[in-house]
Amino acid sequence: MNLKSRNMKFTKVIFYLLIAMPALILTGCAKDGMQGPAGLDGLDGNANVIASPWYTPSSWSGNSGDWYFDISNSAITKDIVESGVILAYVSLPGDVLNSAVRPLPAYIIGANWDFLLPNDGQSQYGEIEFTSDMVSMPETSGYNFRFILIPSSFILKSASINSSGNHDFTKMTYQEVCKRFGIQE
Repeated sequence: MNLKSRNMKFTKVIFYLLIAMPALILTGCAKDGMQGPAGLDGLDGNANVIASPWYTPSSWSGNSGDWYFDISNSAITKDIVESGVILAYVSLPGDVLNSAVRPLPAYIIGANWDFLLPNDGQSQYGEIEFTSDMVSMPETSGYNFRFILIPSSFILKSASINSSGNHDFTKMTYQEVCKRFGIQE
């Protein structure tokens, strides 16, 4: 190949690059594009965090010192029970902290209030039980209970950027948890 032929080939390559370069730059600088996934710094994503409505028992089951009522909810899954976090809250009339929402377990108006996940030995999920050890049957009017389910995927995501390696949501107030997950109080 002679020198003139090489120069001609080189000139063609440069010519095509000069034409292609502006086209590539203009198409690569579009302002609107697809939204990328949320970064770990925000942690505002709470798509999988579930807050129940407030429940008021229509009646209590059990007997003196062992009262309970059950709520069925299909969101209480094996993953949530075994790997996630379940937070439960109560708001009772007569609480010294008027209109207070307390995390369970709690001691209020002379009784212990708590929650548990019933297990009949066959690993059943989908139910939560709110309990009280009052001597007489608790009232129903104004007695409100709620739960928040935090899946393990969120806990792992948040733990990966937390300097201590975990979040202890059980040490947060109800208001802090609601604010953290964008839950309407």
